[in-house]
Amino acid sequence: MSEAWVPELHSELTYKYSLVGHENTPVLIIDNFLRDAHWLVEFCKRNNDLSAVDNFYPGHRMVAPKLYIHAINNFLAELLKNIFELPQENIAGGKALYSLVLTPPELLEIAQCLPHVDSYLAGDLACVHYLCGSDKGGTSFYRHKKTGYEKLTSANVDSYRRSVVEEGAFALQKKTYMNGSNCYFEQIASVDAMFNRMVVYPSNILHSGNIAPDFQFDPNPETGRLTLNSFIFCKRD
Repeated sequence: MSEAWVPELHSELTYKYSLVGHENTPVLIIDNFLRDAHWLVEFCKRNNDLSAVDNFYPGHRMVAPKLYIHAINNFLAELLKNIFELPQENIAGGKALYSLVLTPPELLEIAQCLPHVDSYLAGDLACVHYLCGSDKGGTSFYRHKKTGYEKLTSANVDSYRRSVVEEGAFALQKKTYMNGSNCYFEQIASVDAMFNRMVVYPSNILHSGNIAPDFQFDPNPETGRLTLNSFIFCKRD
């Protein structure tokens, strides 16, 4: 496998999008995204520098090839503009990280047992590019039952946090990953994993990976739950 990589769209790329929840939040699903997606798996395997790089992600991460985030911005420019109202001139930058879920439930922080957001800033987008099969679990989106919030913003996050604490969501008797609705959160949509599928959504919608009770925490990039998680940042006034 060559060290050089020129990203190209897959000849059989297809996409669809839906409006999720009461807030009609757009979620874009792209199948057969890149022509040589297996190269990305091989890159991760050859340059394996996966490590615990942040305090929230329940596993290890490493930086993706520099061309990758540029490929997303360029290849998806029309879709980002039409579906998310984010034209290229309003994109401030982005980052992309390989991600591999490795933390068993009993070692999770309580916050990792609940749906989360990646940003409180409207306009930012998150992308999950699955480099694994459907058996590794996809991604779901949630509504907080008590407040009705589906997206968190700087205006409502304090109210949300107070509510979550008051109702006891941080006092779980048993730590588990989110995988469907529970007494605090309602699953409002779900996207199955599939190799070379990408899901794109606003960074401030409540979401979580679908990690089943029998999930195998495999550290091998070729056989584990490998994804490329990208974040596209919107310019601010």
